[in-house]
Amino acid sequence: MFFSDLPPPPPAADTIVVTASRVPEPLGATPASVTVIPPERVERLGEPLLASLLRLVPSASLSQAGPAGSQSQVRIRGAEANHTLLFIDGIRANDPAAGNEPRFELLSADLGDRIEVVRGPQSALWGSEAIGGVVSLTAAPRTGASAEVEGGSHGFGRVSASGGVEQGKVTLGLAAGLQGAKGINAVAGPGERDGYRNATLRGRLDWKSGPVTLSASGFAVRSRTDFDGFDPVFFTRADTLDRTRNRLGAGRIGARYEDGGWIASAGLSRITSRNINYLAAEEQNRTSGRRDTLTGDVSREIAAGHRLTLAAEASRERFIASDVIYGGFTDQRRKRDQSALTGEYRGDIGPVTLTAALRRDHFSDFQDATTARAGGLVRLGGGVHVAANWGEGIAQPTLFDLYGFFPGSFRGNPALRPERSRGGEVSLRYANGPWRAGATVYRQRLTNEIIGTYDPVTGLSSAANSDQRSRRKGVEIEGGWSPGEWLSLTATYAALDATEPAGRELRRPRHSGSVAADGVAGRFSYGAALSYTGARLDRDFDLFPAPLVRLDPYWLASARVAYRVNEAVEVFGRLANAFDDRAVDVVGYRSEGRTAYAGIRLGLGRR
Repeated sequence: MFFSDLPPPPPAADTIVVTASRVPEPLGATPASVTVIPPERVERLGEPLLASLLRLVPSASLSQAGPAGSQSQVRIRGAEANHTLLFIDGIRANDPAAGNEPRFELLSADLGDRIEVVRGPQSALWGSEAIGGVVSLTAAPRTGASAEVEGGSHGFGRVSASGGVEQGKVTLGLAAGLQGAKGINAVAGPGERDGYRNATLRGRLDWKSGPVTLSASGFAVRSRTDFDGFDPVFFTRADTLDRTRNRLGAGRIGARYEDGGWIASAGLSRITSRNINYLAAEEQNRTSGRRDTLTGDVSREIAAGHRLTLAAEASRERFIASDVIYGGFTDQRRKRDQSALTGEYRGDIGPVTLTAALRRDHFSDFQDATTARAGGLVRLGGGVHVAANWGEGIAQPTLFDLYGFFPGSFRGNPALRPERSRGGEVSLRYANGPWRAGATVYRQRLTNEIIGTYDPVTGLSSAANSDQRSRRKGVEIEGGWSPGEWLSLTATYAALDATEPAGRELRRPRHSGSVAADGVAGRFSYGAALSYTGARLDRDFDLFPAPLVRLDPYWLASARVAYRVNEAVEVFGRLANAFDDRAVDVVGYRSEGRTAYAGIRLGLGRR
């Protein structure tokens, strides 16, 4: 499934959201539940891999299968890991070679510095995979140049550089970075280290003349990750020499017209991916994918405070899988097409904002789908708002679910239908001066869930749509205080009840929360974050039948302090997992303990 490219954020990116509607809108005017992590906070916390920052978002659960660089999955509001839609600079970035799951472990800080998360089903706007929510990563426009070098525990090293220039009608931004670590042994006990390397390049070019903007953008990621897999005889976790190499690259060209109440845009994008798995130096298997997307949007202010938007999309996806260890029996070569029409209305009637969207997706390989969304926000005065939303989400079957094959083990099911979710939320919000707060209650249900099946006669497993429902409900509480440049303080708490017919959903904490602060005082800048992940369940597949295991709660604390020596030089130090807590997200895999880092940043004309 493929989706429209997002419009680029305007200069005031920290006050505008671009994923809660087909056109940008002020954060305080959207009925949707949105969290924005601005560039200042991203920079002051200094996380080299951005997935860690998603712990600051209510109801966003991060599961990391080992040390830094290992597979990282995000579940929003109890949804599945492949039920989150990821955009990078307006390009849909879910990996077409990995079941359209977002590759959060590949998100280097060099890819962007602003994170926007919209929670709840958003398929009426953006299509498939937007069941739990949408994550958008962008880079704030800047001029000048900077470079950074950092090193620390477990052989970690990072070198990065970025620059931007604005000359007349042209704006250009570039960034590149290389980071990696020797890591630790992912499974408990002595053994070889499981490290990673990540190289990133991104760029954007805009030409603006009057109401017309032409743009070209793109990014590329090259990564290598060592991990511990399974013993080939007993199929239990072991200190193996598994390794994966990943390549993910995308580009987009687009045009935008905005004048006299009209907004029109068109874009053509391509994303390609290749993943190769090795055991020691021997290749085991590989997958590759490509997604081409053509989009067009037209938006018109039909009356004062009322806007109608229409969008059309057409996409094609290609997938290739091949293996060495099975003699090529699992090889796949597939393609599929998708097209969609979307309509959205947004209107202001006095103190009330109303939104509605309807989308029809046509799929070449399985059942078509229609999704809807509606919301409203009422301003009660004194900074108090009440908001409500209802929406639907879908997730297409992966090509492996449909056609995959492993000899004597798995056979795909081409009769699968898209998974479907629907649900609503009610929020009470307050924003006045430096204070802001909010509380949200939500409820969702998932139908047509794609589950694994097993036929004891043939010994084959497959995939099927469940005829039962999974349910998610919860509460989210947020607060913030920003009295000045010296401090921006936020706090979150989320309670989640996620169940399936067989019991409680795995890897979803019942309770989670965070506190984060950042600011500037004189020559010092600083940032600190504390996140809590509560107890949750997982299965131990070293045993048969795999029993349920309770994963202990943990706290992760991090801090960074920087000192500006002069206008061009800044030195900094950083701590991660400062409490040295034992964080386990997946049975049998561990992450680093307390780690320390130091570095230097050079800047020239940066603003």
